[in-house]
Amino acid sequence: MKEKIGILAGKIWRLLQDNDTVAISKLPKMLKENEPMTYQALGWLARENKIEYRADGRAIYVSSTK
Repeated sequence: MKEKIGILAGKIWRLLQDNDTVAISKLPKMLKENEPMTYQALGWLARENKIEYRADGRAIYVSSTK
């Protein structure tokens, strides 16, 4: 499972490189993946300081660090 999370983290990273900022609630559908796996992959990227979170009202957005 750890390998799958790592692969998904790479997909998220590439998606954020192309799309700048994305609502985290939309990521599972964009990636055709379930929510738990998507959020674990986001945690992987956050731990590596490769993404930033931003709250706007009730929505939470994620973007890659520059």
